[in-house]
Amino acid sequence: MIIDKLADAHQALNGFLQDSMNMAAFTGAGISTESGIPDFRSKDSAWKRFPPIPFDQFLRDEAARIESWRRKFIMDDLYKGAQPNAGHHALAHLVNTGRMSCIITQNIDGLHEASGADRERIIELHGNGTYATCLSCGERHELDEIRRYFESSSCAPECGCGGIVKGATIAFGQAMPEAAMQRARKASQECDLMLAIGSSLVVYPAAAFPAFAKEQGAKLVIINREPTPLDKLADAVIRCEIGDVLAPFASWRRTN
Repeated sequence: MIIDKLADAHQALNGFLQDSMNMAAFTGAGISTESGIPDFRSKDSAWKRFPPIPFDQFLRDEAARIESWRRKFIMDDLYKGAQPNAGHHALAHLVNTGRMSCIITQNIDGLHEASGADRERIIELHGNGTYATCLSCGERHELDEIRRYFESSSCAPECGCGGIVKGATIAFGQAMPEAAMQRARKASQECDLMLAIGSSLVVYPAAAFPAFAKEQGAKLVIINREPTPLDKLADAVIRCEIGDVLAPFASWRRTN
């Protein structure tokens, strides 16, 4: 079922939510485009001008680490004013009121947490771009401090333990976070409704979770402006603007 009219989308989504006792969300870049952060694949994406440095190169090459941090701060400046939109706020309401078990996200922008969603119920599959960590001891490092050091020294930061400090995102070639992947799999296995929102559903292994939820018997609703490889599996595909679709659910209550 493909839905491209907003009123129909609201009615259909309300029905799915009313019938669900344990829903989960899976979000991709599309939920943040309305906050001013372009999709990675969009023609005007800054990620095409400042592509991430592969993980193995970051580890072995000091010059690559310096360049990686230079690109990181350029990107941060481009999107530093981004704020959560109606879609983020609706999911935060559903999570915080116990109507949604978790938000599984591919995004690194931190906007789900900024929207007020319970931090413990956000599963970040690709990490978080709002801070950094030591690759040796795991200590968290704040970006303001790192930036001051980087701009004054032109050197890549190191941890007090001597380890390499990297933005807390998952780089190309870096292993996926095991704990987050396990939590996402468990949530996908146990939910009875999966909302796949703003994801092209082509970046694996993360994109496997909506299909896995469907295989385990959950209903699958895809909210995305463009077709995805899982549209044929979905119980409903909504092709309207994400914020418009989700906005009414920022105060949603079960009525049955």
